[in-house]
Amino acid sequence: QVQLVESGGGLVQPGGSLRLSCAASRSMFSFNSMGWYRQAPGKERELVARITRGGSTNYADSVKGRFTISRDNAKNTVYLQMNSLKPEDTAVYYCYANYGLDYWGKGTLVTVSS
Repeated sequence: QVQLVESGGGLVQPGGSLRLSCAASRSMFSFNSMGWYRQAPGKERELVARITRGGSTNYADSVKGRFTISRDNAKNTVYLQMNSLKPEDTAVYYCYANYGLDYWGKGTLVTVSS
Protein backbone atom coordinates (compact mmCIF):
# COMPACT_ATOMS: atom_id res chain seq x y z
CA GLN A 1 0.00 0.00 0.00
CA VAL A 2 1.05 3.56 -0.72
CA GLN A 3 -0.34 6.71 0.86
CA LEU A 4 0.11 10.06 -0.86
CA VAL A 5 -0.69 13.36 0.80
CA GLU A 6 -0.84 16.54 -1.26
CA SER A 7 -0.56 20.10 0.01
CA GLY A 8 -0.02 23.60 -1.31
CA GLY A 9 -3.17 24.34 -3.27
CA GLY A 10 -5.14 27.54 -2.92
CA LEU A 11 -6.31 30.72 -4.60
CA VAL A 12 -3.84 32.72 -6.66
CA GLN A 13 -4.14 35.58 -9.12
CA PRO A 14 -3.28 35.13 -12.80
CA GLY A 15 0.46 35.36 -13.28
CA GLY A 16 1.13 34.15 -9.77
CA SER A 17 2.92 31.06 -8.47
CA LEU A 18 2.17 28.09 -6.25
CA ARG A 19 4.16 25.05 -5.19
CA LEU A 20 2.39 21.76 -4.63
CA SER A 21 3.90 19.02 -2.50
CA CYS A 22 3.15 15.31 -2.38
CA ALA A 23 4.53 13.25 0.48
CA ALA A 24 4.70 9.48 -0.03
CA SER A 25 4.53 6.84 2.67
CA ARG A 26 7.45 4.88 1.27
CA SER A 27 10.71 5.45 -0.56
CA MET A 28 10.26 6.97 -3.99
CA PHE A 29 12.97 4.66 -5.31
CA SER A 30 10.35 1.91 -5.22
CA PHE A 31 8.12 3.81 -7.68
CA ASN A 32 8.38 3.51 -11.43
CA SER A 33 7.19 7.09 -11.68
CA MET A 34 5.45 9.82 -9.73
CA GLY A 35 3.72 12.92 -10.85
CA TRP A 36 0.69 15.10 -11.08
CA TYR A 37 -2.61 14.95 -12.90
CA ARG A 38 -5.34 17.55 -12.84
CA GLN A 39 -9.05 17.60 -13.43
CA ALA A 40 -10.96 20.75 -14.23
CA PRO A 41 -14.75 20.95 -13.87
CA GLY A 42 -16.45 19.10 -16.70
CA LYS A 43 -13.18 17.80 -18.11
CA GLU A 44 -11.27 14.55 -17.99
CA ARG A 45 -8.27 14.04 -15.77
CA GLU A 46 -5.05 14.90 -17.63
CA LEU A 47 -1.37 14.37 -17.00
CA VAL A 48 0.44 17.54 -15.97
CA ALA A 49 3.95 16.35 -15.17
CA ARG A 50 5.75 13.11 -14.40
CA ILE A 51 9.17 12.11 -13.13
CA THR A 52 10.52 8.59 -13.50
CA ARG A 53 12.70 6.64 -11.10
CA GLY A 54 15.67 7.56 -13.28
CA GLY A 55 14.83 11.25 -13.17
CA SER A 56 13.35 11.74 -16.63
CA THR A 57 10.51 14.24 -16.79
CA ASN A 58 7.49 14.74 -19.02
CA TYR A 59 5.13 17.69 -19.18
CA ALA A 60 1.83 18.48 -20.79
CA ASP A 61 2.30 20.92 -23.67
CA SER A 62 0.05 23.40 -21.91
CA VAL A 63 2.41 23.74 -18.93
CA LYS A 64 5.85 23.44 -20.54
CA GLY A 65 8.06 26.34 -19.57
CA ARG A 66 5.80 27.29 -16.66
CA PHE A 67 5.67 24.23 -14.40
CA THR A 68 8.58 22.25 -12.99
CA ILE A 69 8.44 18.88 -11.28
CA SER A 70 11.15 17.93 -8.80
CA ARG A 71 11.70 15.58 -5.90
CA ASP A 72 13.44 15.29 -2.57
CA ASN A 73 14.38 11.65 -2.09
CA ALA A 74 15.28 12.12 1.56
CA LYS A 75 11.78 13.43 2.28
CA ASN A 76 9.95 11.05 -0.09
CA THR A 77 8.33 14.14 -1.55
CA VAL A 78 7.66 15.31 -5.09
CA TYR A 79 6.96 18.94 -5.89
CA LEU A 80 5.23 20.84 -8.65
CA GLN A 81 6.37 24.44 -8.98
CA MET A 82 3.75 26.34 -10.95
CA ASN A 83 4.62 29.77 -12.32
CA SER A 84 2.80 32.19 -14.60
CA LEU A 85 -0.49 30.61 -13.64
CA LYS A 86 -3.49 31.09 -15.89
CA PRO A 87 -7.23 30.78 -15.18
CA GLU A 88 -7.25 27.63 -17.30
CA ASP A 89 -4.90 26.01 -14.78
CA THR A 90 -7.77 25.96 -12.31
CA ALA A 91 -8.37 22.34 -11.33
CA VAL A 92 -8.03 19.74 -8.65
CA TYR A 93 -4.45 18.48 -8.78
CA TYR A 94 -3.82 14.85 -7.92
CA CYS A 95 -0.53 13.27 -7.03
CA TYR A 96 0.04 9.74 -8.26
CA ALA A 97 2.69 7.06 -7.87
CA ASN A 98 3.12 3.98 -10.00
CA TYR A 99 4.13 1.00 -7.89
CA GLY A 100 2.86 -1.78 -10.08
CA LEU A 101 -0.55 -0.19 -9.69
CA ASP A 102 -1.31 3.53 -9.75
CA TYR A 103 -1.89 5.06 -6.33
CA TRP A 104 -3.57 8.44 -5.90
CA GLY A 105 -3.76 11.21 -3.39
CA LYS A 106 -7.05 12.87 -2.51
CA GLY A 107 -6.26 15.99 -4.51
CA THR A 108 -5.69 19.66 -3.79
CA LEU A 109 -7.66 22.49 -5.37
CA VAL A 110 -5.86 25.21 -7.31
CA THR A 111 -7.93 28.22 -8.27
CA VAL A 112 -6.48 30.91 -10.52
CA SER A 113 -8.68 33.95 -10.49
CA SER A 114 -8.56 37.71 -10.02
